[in-house]
Amino acid sequence: MKTERRTITLGAAAIAIIASFFAGAYVASRYRVPPADTFAVGDAVAAPEAVPAPKAAPKANTVELLETQLKAVKVEVASEREFPLEKSAVGSIDFNEEMLTQVFTPYQGRIVGLFAKVGDEVQKGQTLFTIDSPDLLAADSNLISTSGVLQLTTRNLARLRSLYESRAVSQKDLEQAIADQQTAEGALRAARDAVRIFGKSDAEIDKIVAERMADPTLVVPSPISGRVTARNAAPGLLVQPGVQPAPFVVADVSTMWMLANVAESDSPSFSVGQDVRVAVMAYPGREFRGRISTIGSTVDPVTHRVLVRSEIDDPKHELRSGMFANFVIRTGDPVRSVAVPLDGVVREGDGTMTVWVTADRRRFTQRPVKVGLLRDGYYQILEGLQPGELVATEGALFLSNALAIAAR
Repeated sequence: MKTERRTITLGAAAIAIIASFFAGAYVASRYRVPPADTFAVGDAVAAPEAVPAPKAAPKANTVELLETQLKAVKVEVASEREFPLEKSAVGSIDFNEEMLTQVFTPYQGRIVGLFAKVGDEVQKGQTLFTIDSPDLLAADSNLISTSGVLQLTTRNLARLRSLYESRAVSQKDLEQAIADQQTAEGALRAARDAVRIFGKSDAEIDKIVAERMADPTLVVPSPISGRVTARNAAPGLLVQPGVQPAPFVVADVSTMWMLANVAESDSPSFSVGQDVRVAVMAYPGREFRGRISTIGSTVDPVTHRVLVRSEIDDPKHELRSGMFANFVIRTGDPVRSVAVPLDGVVREGDGTMTVWVTADRRRFTQRPVKVGLLRDGYYQILEGLQPGELVATEGALFLSNALAIAAR
């Protein structure tokens, strides 16, 4: 009996030890208990501290604003706008060479007078410069000589006619006098035409004949109305026909050229006669109108660009050769698409374009989009956004920065 009682007592003790082990393991799993070597017997031991449950992780690409941050972001409803189908390029303004002329002297000589300078507006026929021309002097002298011969033969014919009537001369002598007089008339006409080629009027020719005084001053007028764009003339300078540089260059500036080299891939979108809108830095906010006049027939093998030349209307003569210009050409009917203001689209570090959409104006979610045209401060959204959604139009960059900080 004693042996049985001792066995039962030992078994109960073993069961109590095992139960206390599992109870201690359970407590250790619920509470943080310092190691035994961190305190001594008799030290006060603080109650075990419960481990807080982890918070739920915020949703990826989402930013929730505080009350004080709401004013930093402006929200608008995504709406549709019309985007015209256009192509743009850059170029430069130049003179219309089809309306530009180099004014040479028709005969050689020395310049004796200048009557225009660069920038002057001149009319057709207005004198640009005069030269002392030996060729004109020779033509004037020949005119005076032939005029004298005609007068002599005319008087001789009149005398022989009266003598012939009295039978004092033969018919042969009369006929010879008639021939001489007609030859002198023809020579005078040729001499007058020779002087007229130099630009002399009939009144001036008659004056030379009447006064019997040659005028070697050759007047060189402007062949067109326009603006003097270059002057290489100076008093005393010897000039010759066709020898560069021309003494004067005159251009009709009512129309100007715009020369642009467009990408080879864009060249099929252009055609002769298309309307163009041109903007220059000298006149911000203004547009000049024109039309394409020529498209190059070759592609530059180095740059792979095509020359496009346009005639630009400039009735007030405001454009200057060499001005930098941007031009836009409409290539099709406008399309209607969802649009977001420029500030509402953010280019991320990897090159993707994103917008921030919201449902409650407090919690914003980043969404990648595909953008198209940029017009009047609005991006065309091709993919990623629907009309009627709320989107951040100002402060989108602030939201992107806030997301980047939170991800660190």
